[in-house]
Amino acid sequence: MSGIFVGMPAFPKAAREAVQDGTLRANLRHATHTIRDKRARAVAELADWAELREAGKRIKDRTLRHLDTYLIQLEEAVTAAGGTVHWAADAAEANRIVTELVKATGESEVVKVKSMATQEIGLNEHLEAEGIRAYETDLAELIVQLGEDRPSHILVPAIHRNRGEIRDIFREEMGKWGRQAPDGLSDSPAELAEAARLHLREKFLRAKVGISGANFMVAETGTLVVVESEGNGRMCLTLPETLISVVGIEKVVPTWRDLEVFLQTLPRSSTAERMNPYTSTWTGTTDGDGPKTFHLVLLDNGRTDALADEVGRQALRCIRCSACLNVCPVYERAGGHAYGSVYPGPIGAILTPQLRGTTSEIDASLPYASSLCGACYEVCPVAIDIPEVLVHLREKVAGQGGKGHRLEKAAMKAAGWVLDRPDVLAAGERLASKTRTLHPRKLPGPGARQWTGSRDLPEMPAAPFRDWWKKNRTGDDA
Repeated sequence: MSGIFVGMPAFPKAAREAVQDGTLRANLRHATHTIRDKRARAVAELADWAELREAGKRIKDRTLRHLDTYLIQLEEAVTAAGGTVHWAADAAEANRIVTELVKATGESEVVKVKSMATQEIGLNEHLEAEGIRAYETDLAELIVQLGEDRPSHILVPAIHRNRGEIRDIFREEMGKWGRQAPDGLSDSPAELAEAARLHLREKFLRAKVGISGANFMVAETGTLVVVESEGNGRMCLTLPETLISVVGIEKVVPTWRDLEVFLQTLPRSSTAERMNPYTSTWTGTTDGDGPKTFHLVLLDNGRTDALADEVGRQALRCIRCSACLNVCPVYERAGGHAYGSVYPGPIGAILTPQLRGTTSEIDASLPYASSLCGACYEVCPVAIDIPEVLVHLREKVAGQGGKGHRLEKAAMKAAGWVLDRPDVLAAGERLASKTRTLHPRKLPGPGARQWTGSRDLPEMPAAPFRDWWKKNRTGDDA
């Protein structure tokens, strides 16, 4: 995945540092609570929300079962409409393809639509190394780019920043990337948006190459769809002479009728809108309308491996609405950077380990970045059972040699030995009961103290249940 997360620590360490940042926690609490409250009201307007959710789940599952068929259909439709399709097995191949396509135009700069897929593969960093400057045009992505920061939310990448921080970034960094920020720029949302608009306008008018992702790809027509709220994406999709779209293979849907379901559930789940202000669709190329050349790069990068996992594959249903992040108590306190991935929050905790594997310390830690409260499953518009996948991935991590906490593994091994020997278990129970007055109410050690600091250990009974049963049962019970 993206090089911007290279060297990140495992989730426990990153989260421990993040929760000490009071400003970060305040920013996250305000933003996530605002978004999720608005989403709840928007969803409540639809009497058939449960049916739409189930329909989205079934469409995605059916598509994933026959993904090879729909991808071939998509390629044929895009090609027939004048586009060119490229297949990328991994990030390196996708970066190479895009770089070669940009260099073939003779250009050294591109404008970009907000795209999780291009962040996933580290495209901006790769282009920069090849002498090509990529300009992010989504407001939040622009803030992240100017601040030399990392995205921390799927929908609102700069959610960890407040208005004062954004104003300072604009004042200090805009001049290095082109137009200087206006003198006396305040933290007013209107002024910040206007500063970004002026900064980007010249780049829109100058750029000959645009790079995008896509929210959906319609197999029957070869149509790509981008939904957004600002209009910057539409300018990237229509003004350049060449358009290159990098899209994960799971983003395909079979028909326009299937698309209708997601155009109802995605905006309400993400921005709490009845529909997105800008829904852009394009099919290949059309003379005199939009880019003259269109390239579609279909990205695998671990998705086929995830597809092979009968439990984990449901993560590929994700439509990137970010609703799960906004209700997650862990994300609210730790923030997105702690996940060490462009996919933070609950969905990142199950998607990233499947795309990257669980061999690294950070990826092995992500399935444990959850309280398993289930709030993420309740709000998911395609009914991904994130807790189920988390437990499934924990089992995988635990089964890997050398993974897991040493003391936990030793305790589980000892418990397994005892539970396999009923006489030993019974003797241990009797000993624990006889010494119950000596048991501490709190456990020693840093980790144990955190657990018992706000709760008491349960009181040990005077006798084990099996002894009580032998003493008190009647003849009929026998």
